[in-house]
Amino acid sequence: MKISARNQLFGTVSSITPGAVNGQIKVDVGGGNVITSSITEEAIAELGLAVGDTVTVIVKASDVLIGK
Repeated sequence: MKISARNQLFGTVSSITPGAVNGQIKVDVGGGNVITSSITEEAIAELGLAVGDTVTVIVKASDVLIGK
């Protein structure tokens, strides 16, 4: 699959927390960094996500905010 997003991080699913509609997926991308994504329970099921799976985190955003 080709996509336009250039911000791609490869990692391993470290946890899945189910919710009523959306679940939280934590992906260990190495170096002590974990990315958390909130996706629908339907998407989790369709992708067949499980702890230990190798996945790609794709970040596509029009705004990136930094605060201090």
